[in-house]
Amino acid sequence: MGEVAATMKIMPAGVETDLDDLKNKLEAALPEGSSIYASETEPIAFGLKALKVVVLVGDLEGGTEPVEEAFAAVEGVESVQVTELGRPV
Repeated sequence: MGEVAATMKIMPAGVETDLDDLKNKLEAALPEGSSIYASETEPIAFGLKALKVVVLVGDLEGGTEPVEEAFAAVEGVESVQVTELGRPV
């Protein structure tokens, strides 16, 4: 079994959302066998920033769905979008 690197764009609920705190909540919500490899913020507009994270998940049936569902359930998350899939380098 290999790993898949999924780049996800997490939109916070609002400008006032603390992205460092949000990242900690996302790490705590990760399903077993998944891990955050990298993260960065991306300016969107009018002070709003998105959190872009690269999550390593096992190459199993269901792919990134368990991670997407776990992230979507975190307080302060407006939306989760997978923007890229590939093998980790």
